[in-house]
Amino acid sequence: MKTKITLLIALFFSLSFGFSQNEQECATKLSLMAEAAKAGNYEAAYPPFKWLRENCAKYNLAIYQYGEKILESFVETKEDKKTYILELTDMWNDRAEYFPSKTKAGKVMVDACILKYDNKDILGLTTQQLYDCFDNAYKTDKENFTSTKGLYLYFKLAVELYDAQKMTAQQLFDKYDDVAEKIEYEIEDNTRRLNKYIEKEEAGTPLTSRDEKYKKYHGQMIDAFGKVTAGIDSDLGTRANCDNLIPLYTKNFEANKDNAEWLQRALNKMYQKDCQEDPLFIKILDTKHNLQPTADSAYYLYVKTGEQKYLDQAISLQTDPLKKSNLVYRIALNFKKKGSYGQARQYFYETVKLNPSNKNPYMHVAEMYAKSANSCGTDSFNKRAVFWLAAQEANKAGNSSAAAKYNGLAPTKSEIFNKDMAGKSISIGCWIGRTVTVPSL
Repeated sequence: MKTKITLLIALFFSLSFGFSQNEQECATKLSLMAEAAKAGNYEAAYPPFKWLRENCAKYNLAIYQYGEKILESFVETKEDKKTYILELTDMWNDRAEYFPSKTKAGKVMVDACILKYDNKDILGLTTQQLYDCFDNAYKTDKENFTSTKGLYLYFKLAVELYDAQKMTAQQLFDKYDDVAEKIEYEIEDNTRRLNKYIEKEEAGTPLTSRDEKYKKYHGQMIDAFGKVTAGIDSDLGTRANCDNLIPLYTKNFEANKDNAEWLQRALNKMYQKDCQEDPLFIKILDTKHNLQPTADSAYYLYVKTGEQKYLDQAISLQTDPLKKSNLVYRIALNFKKKGSYGQARQYFYETVKLNPSNKNPYMHVAEMYAKSANSCGTDSFNKRAVFWLAAQEANKAGNSSAAAKYNGLAPTKSEIFNKDMAGKSISIGCWIGRTVTVPSL
């Protein structure tokens, strides 16, 4: 609708206010192109589009909006695919040049890189040329480099260059960190937006259809970026193992001992790859924490020492709610892994308070309840009653299949009847310390 109104206004002013003959012709051609394109007749839309590109390139943004549809169609349907790929990428470059305030440079640059990657054999492009394309887009406009496919391909090409010995290990790890941090930012941004709708719902305010649309969109984007994280982790694989990391970081430590970013990234990578038992990890950790204490460095000190003061410091140093949520989640997972279920549950619930859109903690609590059923009940009935608690947590997580599984492990209706327990409350002991109400028959 906006594009149509813009076209009508352009045509009206060019014809009514004595604009030059060229401007009037621009408006006429623009109208012809738009009408044909809207009807899906791209063959008819192409000649006026070509004329506009050659004679009125700065006249109206609609030239590029409709031109994109025309050329993308031709890339899919024409035999001379290469010609239209090159024309489309050139058109994107012109749009960024002539309409910078109305163009997200990073987006169109990444779109062009993806198009080139998907047609690399036709275009005869090397891995280095493709990588340079994505790298230029990232460095030019990192903020609008938000394509999940683009981010994945950017790192995938870096891995290919490393395997071909055209990129050093340090360069590869740096690029991994660049992409991983960008993905983390995008996940946090979408999570903040998603939480606004969740908080609105929890406050009892019905969501509008527009709200529902954006709630679904942000949830999908979080999932999509999560898949990219899994993809780049898989591609990095054993290229970043302790045998590679320790010699590299040992070699580069002296040159970077005052570089807080390098130290933090080295710590993160060594921790992710289970290299924290090496003395180098402690050396880098002490250096980083003395130079610039952060929530991460404090948390690593807690993991190494078990001292509560470092855990408290980690939580206090992290002030961003979402980042704190991620930190608290890690703490909860660590307690769960050690079998400290009571402490784990405390931190899992705190995670949800900080980030309402993360329902995974409820599933962890459900799993801990289920694993503790045999040890926290006083008799067979009470032990199996713990599964009702597990089902409640699974329902909170939105996992109906898991809830059904846990309910299936709880006492049956006949057992409830024989025990005369319908509607009664059962106190579950040990670390669980909860009361569950037996379902009524």
